[in-house]
Amino acid sequence: MLATIAIAYVGIQSAARAAEPLLNASYDVTRELFKEVNPAFVADWKKKTGESITINQSHGGSSKQARSVIDGLNASVVTMNQANDIDAIADKGLISPNWDKAFPNNATPFYSTMVFLVRKGNPKRIVNWDDLAKPGVQVIVPNPKTSGNGRYTYLAAWGSVIKSGGTEAQARDLVGRLFKNVPVLDAGGRGATTTFTQRQIGDVLVTFENEVQLVRQEFGDNYDIVYPKFSILAESPVAVVDKVVDKIGTRKVATAYLQFLYSDVGQDIAAKHFFRPRSDAAAKKYVANFKPVSLFTIDEVFGGWKQAQKKHFDDGAEFDKIYQGKK
Repeated sequence: MLATIAIAYVGIQSAARAAEPLLNASYDVTRELFKEVNPAFVADWKKKTGESITINQSHGGSSKQARSVIDGLNASVVTMNQANDIDAIADKGLISPNWDKAFPNNATPFYSTMVFLVRKGNPKRIVNWDDLAKPGVQVIVPNPKTSGNGRYTYLAAWGSVIKSGGTEAQARDLVGRLFKNVPVLDAGGRGATTTFTQRQIGDVLVTFENEVQLVRQEFGDNYDIVYPKFSILAESPVAVVDKVVDKIGTRKVATAYLQFLYSDVGQDIAAKHFFRPRSDAAAKKYVANFKPVSLFTIDEVFGGWKQAQKKHFDDGAEFDKIYQGKK
């Protein structure tokens, strides 16, 4: 009898752990993506296991989200827009240092790039990165100190000079002139989109390809999309937050959730929301969503995220000097 009660008690404990809500800490412009991914995964998990689960979302600038997890946000998974933010969490011992080996493609189920959203008719004739540095052009971009979106924009502009045969000094000059044209630095990508579309500030918004496509869907013919000659490969890395899942008992479902992003259904949803999928089938199905563009990587131009962070975004590094007008 006591053994039966003990077994029943363990079963109740297991069920309680399985029912623990899963929190996904993600970056600013994935809100619409996960509104569709989450119910699809919940249904898939229910079908496979019989368990009902709840998935909650937290969104903000990628680096701000990383800081929230470090400061105690109980996220079971993080879905960010740059490896550097997950590395920051791993450096605090919350995520395995080998997190990028836990899932395919260096734990990046999809990727994007940085493009320009301009007002209808492109009145300022913006076609490439150097156009953003011209006098009289207002550029809307989020803060590279708090947003992966802003960081990618900075690096894309810098790298475009290098890829065109320019020097580091010329790259620094372009980026310096570009940020002199930024009237306001929002904390995250969605805030920058609001500034451009609702507050009607700026001539051009630089943001992820998926974000500009969603704006076009919502606002129709009010805007045009411009693809620069070169842009940056913006991968979207994911990781299980080991310390959290082991504490609250969500490792199994958290792992399955991130694996779902690589599934046929997950890849289809990502492509539908203008994230470039890893799946060839999804890429072919949604080929009209993605214009060919010459992409360069962080490793190729900057030697990886850690070197880019140290040189450009640490306190007192290049961005601080540029934004403060120092030479």
